[in-house]
Amino acid sequence: MASNTATMGNLPSGTAVCTTIPDILYIPELIFGGLVWILVACTYVVPHNPQAWVMFVSIFCFTMTFIWLFIFACGTHNNRGNWAAADFVYHGIAAMLYLSASVHLAKVTLDMNNPQTATDSKNYKLDISAVVFSYTATLLYFVHTILSAIRWKSF
Repeated sequence: MASNTATMGNLPSGTAVCTTIPDILYIPELIFGGLVWILVACTYVVPHNPQAWVMFVSIFCFTMTFIWLFIFACGTHNNRGNWAAADFVYHGIAAMLYLSASVHLAKVTLDMNNPQTATDSKNYKLDISAVVFSYTATLLYFVHTILSAIRWKSF
């Protein structure tokens, strides 16, 4: 008797990417990563561009997550265990990168709130939003890493 429910040991393809765990997290990862990218790009911080690491991480992870989503949606993985391992490794690296970028961004934002310097309230609020979204993206990538590890071990 055939069952139409997907097991954890299968890699989805096509529109199933948007309905299976952990792959449903691709969309929020793209949304929050894009918001971090946009918010950091909108701010002006002195000294010149201390947030370059944050921009690199957000653009790199946004681009790679989009490519990864496209690979899974096209089904080029052919349901092989190596792709499940690569999914686990990529999301683990992305979680570590986002954590380092989030800490850096939070430090820069805290330094902007120094009452002895004249800070622009708009830039400060944009940076606070970017910090919140950056930590949210970190959490999403971390949860995706754990769920990908469980799926990889079930292969």
